[in-house]
Amino acid sequence: MNHPLNNPITEDDIANYLANTPDFFERHAELLAAVHLSSPHSKRAVSLQERQAEMLRDKIKLLEHRLMEMIRHGNENAMLAERLLRWAGSLYLTTDVQAIPVEIVTQIADKFAVPQVAIKVWGVAPTYAHAAFALGVSEDAKVFANSLSEPFCGANTGFEAVTWLKEPAAAASIALLPLRDGATSAAFGLLVLSSPDGQRFHNGMGTDFLQRVAEVASAALGRLR
Repeated sequence: MNHPLNNPITEDDIANYLANTPDFFERHAELLAAVHLSSPHSKRAVSLQERQAEMLRDKIKLLEHRLMEMIRHGNENAMLAERLLRWAGSLYLTTDVQAIPVEIVTQIADKFAVPQVAIKVWGVAPTYAHAAFALGVSEDAKVFANSLSEPFCGANTGFEAVTWLKEPAAAASIALLPLRDGATSAAFGLLVLSSPDGQRFHNGMGTDFLQRVAEVASAALGRLR
């Protein structure tokens, strides 16, 4: 038989006992008032009840901060959605079909505060085949665009599409948005967004909003084909 000294009671044993014996403090209520702990908010010792109250207040403050963050993000998302709808409406009202790619570039930069934007479209109707937006795209770039199942975000590591920007050297982070008629269709263009901020378009960010931007642009550019 093991001697108690060879198997001393541990803190885990005590914690397990208290967790599995909820009526312990009912039988020893005086302990609740007698136990004093150091407060993280001051140097004085406080009772167990006071410490629990402090912990509860801290949890409430944390939940309040999280709620405010959710409200802030919700307001930001609502503003982005409104801008997206206004942008889509303006593109559909554009009567000069050949001006649509320039309108897309200009309005994305303006409405969504993107420092640099560029676009290339291929497979267009003969009428638009010699426009600047339809020239200067290699077959490799087309294959790459077609390989993207969703917008790519990350550092500029020398993509051909970055050379379409006015200042390629200023593109620290980029987003590459393939343009398609539908989810399973081949890409017929590529939209490039860039920023000198290396974290503006990072590889861990969500791409849902960028996907909506690509869908609006793709729908508007359909008139070129």
